[in-house]
Amino acid sequence: MNVVSSLLGIIAAGAISPAQPVSIQGLQSLDDTLHHSVQSETLDRPFDILVGLPDGYDASGDTEYPTIYILDGGAFYPLLRSYHNYLNVGEEAPDAILVAISYGNDDFENGNNRSHDYTAPSEEREYWGGAEAFQGFLRDELIPFIEGAYRSQADRRLIFGQSIGGQFVLYTAQTQPRLFWGHIASNPALHRNLPLFLQMHPDVPADAERSRLFVGSGSDDDPQFREPALQWMDHWVRVEDKPWELLTKTLEGHSHFSAPPATYRAAMHWLFGN
Repeated sequence: MNVVSSLLGIIAAGAISPAQPVSIQGLQSLDDTLHHSVQSETLDRPFDILVGLPDGYDASGDTEYPTIYILDGGAFYPLLRSYHNYLNVGEEAPDAILVAISYGNDDFENGNNRSHDYTAPSEEREYWGGAEAFQGFLRDELIPFIEGAYRSQADRRLIFGQSIGGQFVLYTAQTQPRLFWGHIASNPALHRNLPLFLQMHPDVPADAERSRLFVGSGSDDDPQFREPALQWMDHWVRVEDKPWELLTKTLEGHSHFSAPPATYRAAMHWLFGN
């Protein structure tokens, strides 16, 4: 009987050939993802842009949606897209468009320039310092493209970043605080250039609507990241004329790698909660 069962198992397994592609349409949180291959003129490099639309999205309708730009999109889009949909079912996150910016791989030699693109200059890292140019790509190329192609709500534009992606979120909040309405920095890595982030203070007109900045830091994050993040929080919490509304949060029990979903959920509650 065991031999028969084993043979049946072999036959059944052999029925799925490597030559037969398996559709991802069964992944209800990801199956309506749209892909754009974008060649940046600003950076002279390509990006994979993944766009996730909310349920009921109607390209010919009038409804516009908050739009969340996700850095390190190749890694975080599958996680946060599924998680956002789940939170949305529970009315913890709004209907939204998610836009992932992906390099298509994790290898610097094959074009993953996150260590350059997401960072402000540092005397300790000669390849850091591309944040200004990357910000220009978002401002002048990607955002106009997304808002021209999709029903994206321009005054509810958000950005999410983890680690040095979190550094870029802070960089943008501290240099062009009105480019995004909502900023979500998860475990921002400021271990190479913290003094710069304690000094940058953009001017915002007194009557201008303040954007919002949420900074989450895992209590169990590596000290090289956690300690500079705490110094940044302590400094900016005490600043009276902040250029944005600020909420900082320690995520108890979370590490550098477990914190992003917890940061995302807490930020959704603060940014869109009643």
